[in-house]
Amino acid sequence: MKRLPLLPTLVVALACAAMVGLGLWQLDRRAEKEALLGLYRANLEKPAMAFPRQAPVADAALFRKSSAFCLKVISWRTEAGRSATGGSGYRWIAQCSTGGEGPGLLVDMGVTRNPSLKPGWTGGAVAGIVSTEPSHASLFSKLGGKKEVLRPMLVSASPAPGLEASAPPSPEEVPNNHLGYAIQWFLFAGVAALIYALALRRRLAGR
Repeated sequence: MKRLPLLPTLVVALACAAMVGLGLWQLDRRAEKEALLGLYRANLEKPAMAFPRQAPVADAALFRKSSAFCLKVISWRTEAGRSATGGSGYRWIAQCSTGGEGPGLLVDMGVTRNPSLKPGWTGGAVAGIVSTEPSHASLFSKLGGKKEVLRPMLVSASPAPGLEASAPPSPEEVPNNHLGYAIQWFLFAGVAALIYALALRRRLAGR
């Protein structure tokens, strides 16, 4: 032990301990995510609720049945999407006015393979599943820990004329990769310790 280089050994030990700690943290996050997914699955079976108007959307509201009234379509935007039958295409999201000075309403009104086919829907009553607007956060912002606040969006069960119904949001699409991340951190720690042990052995043998 006296022949061990103190500073390099301390640095490697601290690095390995940090990686093991990150792996344990990912295991805790896995348990939390599994509980959250259980809540989302239960939400699918609950009765309809009032549509949430403000962001962020509470976990208790996601994947719930809801309805709202689009007083007037102010604008449309397209996003990549998938129809209820599994086909890919462009989904049309309406930005609606709900009257007064309210926050408005986002409604996914369906999918088409023709990006220039603008729906003729001008508003009305809508019923569907509560979700959030598509995320446009960059990879760098996610890695930096910046949390994106997404507005609530209603995925309509009935498509606008000329469109196919969008695939309803499902809890099964919510990723739960924390076990894989934990295993990666444990492997990183093991590999770092092994490499240092081999390097140390070669150094001591040379002496």
